[in-house]
Amino acid sequence: MPVTNCELIEECFFINDRMTTMPSTAAAYKKTYCERDFATCGRYLVCKAIGRENIPQDLFPHQCDRAIEIICRHS
Repeated sequence: MPVTNCELIEECFFINDRMTTMPSTAAAYKKTYCERDFATCGRYLVCKAIGRENIPQDLFPHQCDRAIEIICRHS
């Protein structure tokens, strides 16, 4: 089965802007969430559910539980 990258990878503020000072950490997040399992990325979940403008800048991809709380509070 081919690997499909996240559709938001090119415009992801977190990976492309915020993580520039931590390239090895950014690479690990990118490999795990952007290139493999983006459906479990907290940032992806918030973006798809309530819009990109509602993604907190300090939300990390691994914070799926926090993302769900944000989505529930917004609804």
